[in-house]
Amino acid sequence: MGLFTVGQARDELARLLPVLDEIVALRADAAEVAASLVLGGPPTSIGGLPEWKAAQARLDELMTVVQQTGAELKGLAPLLVDFPAELDGVPVLLCWLEGDRELAWYHRDDLGFAGRRRLGN
Repeated sequence: MGLFTVGQARDELARLLPVLDEIVALRADAAEVAASLVLGGPPTSIGGLPEWKAAQARLDELMTVVQQTGAELKGLAPLLVDFPAELDGVPVLLCWLEGDRELAWYHRDDLGFAGRRRLGN
């Protein structure tokens, strides 16, 4: 897949937000069920092993949906999605972090998250 413009990445993120929200919810459910499955783990009303397996399968499906857009899923907890781009001739990753409601950050691809800067509008 190619590079995104800032506008294309923002549009794609808007389409992906329901998917990303579902990933966050499923991740929490899967963690709670997994904790309950450990010997002596706290009980949960969410379910047991079948529900954990179903959550894992759905998470895999949703992560594939994200990656098929050309975006890069960089982290699951917290959820981190990068959109490859170029700004002023420099390769960058337009960076979305769980909790953001818009795409407002980028970092050079060689610097990673530590080099994160706010996008100009």
